[in-house]
Amino acid sequence: MAGFDASGYLRRLGLADLGPPSVAGLRALHAAQVERVAYEALDVQLGRLTSIDPYDSAERIVSGRGGYCYHLNGAFSLLLGALGYDVSWHRAGVQARHAPEPPGVELANHLALTVRGLPAEDCPEGEWLVDAGLGDGLHEPLPLRAGEYVQEPFRFRLRPSDVEPGGWRLDHDPRGTFIGMDFGLRTAVVGEFLDRHHHLSTSPESGYVRTCTVVRRDADGVDALTGCVLRRIGSGPDQRRVLDSQEEWYAVLADLFGLALTDLDAVTREALWGRVRRAHEDWSADRDLVND
Repeated sequence: MAGFDASGYLRRLGLADLGPPSVAGLRALHAAQVERVAYEALDVQLGRLTSIDPYDSAERIVSGRGGYCYHLNGAFSLLLGALGYDVSWHRAGVQARHAPEPPGVELANHLALTVRGLPAEDCPEGEWLVDAGLGDGLHEPLPLRAGEYVQEPFRFRLRPSDVEPGGWRLDHDPRGTFIGMDFGLRTAVVGEFLDRHHHLSTSPESGYVRTCTVVRRDADGVDALTGCVLRRIGSGPDQRRVLDSQEEWYAVLADLFGLALTDLDAVTREALWGRVRRAHEDWSADRDLVND
């Protein structure tokens, strides 16, 4: 594939050539993607509208950045395709924790992937839900068949969608940051996500605009940085601490989330921290008022 650095991408994931497509290979690729490539929208906090062209997203990841669903799954689909996997894009709708009803897939606020042609004992049809863009979602792909699936510390349920005929619904664990995700099976293309990407990147109503969030998934749980609050969601009670200084905040981004942010100069780093810190102080003040 011209313009796509598959070898560089694999190095970013810490993986060597895994050979021909296989279930074991798909699982290894998915796990490495969510463990090493952070879910983040830091450019939104800086007022920057990024490209979601999959080639641009892949270059972004190879250079050390992360992204959100359009970047992460778009780039990951390029890697899978380059390695011989039969991968498809699908319009999807994530139901946020505060949303009373599923948004459906027409809104296309999420990009989901499926992979076909890999039968296994737990997936005789050979079709898999692949999604590295859900933040605290999947650690490994799921068989595209109804059932409950445990990926610590969460329990997921996959079932037919109530809002998308012929589509599927992924129900998240009650501890998760979203309620669920519906997706259709019609193949989608990048142009179907551009309007929503612009809204999510620029609208004052967007969660990416309101709150700086960075997430990293691993086999045992999730690390999530929301503003200045670092949280670990694992098998026990959630662990939280506040990052009080710019130095500590950027150190956590680099050491825990793999985001050295070498593309940001000192002035930009100062501006980003200032915005995050002000939002944290506003949030803390509002919480104190509620608790008074």
